[in-house]
Amino acid sequence: MLCDICKENEAKVHLTQIVDGKMQKVDLCESCAKEKGVSDPTGFSLADLLLGLGAADELKPSGESGSAVRCPACGFTQVDFKKTGRLGCPECYNVFAAGLSTLMKAMHKGEQHAGKVPGKAAKSQELGGKLKSLEGQLKKAVEEEKYEEAALLRDQIRALESQLKAKASV
Repeated sequence: MLCDICKENEAKVHLTQIVDGKMQKVDLCESCAKEKGVSDPTGFSLADLLLGLGAADELKPSGESGSAVRCPACGFTQVDFKKTGRLGCPECYNVFAAGLSTLMKAMHKGEQHAGKVPGKAAKSQELGGKLKSLEGQLKKAVEEEKYEEAALLRDQIRALESQLKAKASV
């Protein structure tokens, strides 16, 4: 098996990561692994490798080198990010915002964190989403003067609202 970077030498280092249920593999020869810092845990950024061997360069604003861009709050640079794969403080997200959105889109399903929701709250959120949808349909039905349909939607909205109130009091 050849190295994924140089495509010349035999791969001796094999990295595997599972993202969103999909397995991603990177196979490196010893020299490329050393060059990318795989043998030095402090300089290794698996995210950088998996994102296209240097995708973290996108953090640079146009025309500036990565070491020139520095977070005013913590002093973190793009070079520090490449080494650790992490940012130094919350302000870093604003300083490196342009490149981070590209990286986040490549690494995750989207830019907005969805997270997990406890069971009861998830049901309330689901009902809230249905309620908003029905309210939109009701508004459209009234605008189109479909009053029978609007009355049915109004009744569904009232039923959902009573379910939400009952869940809130529990």
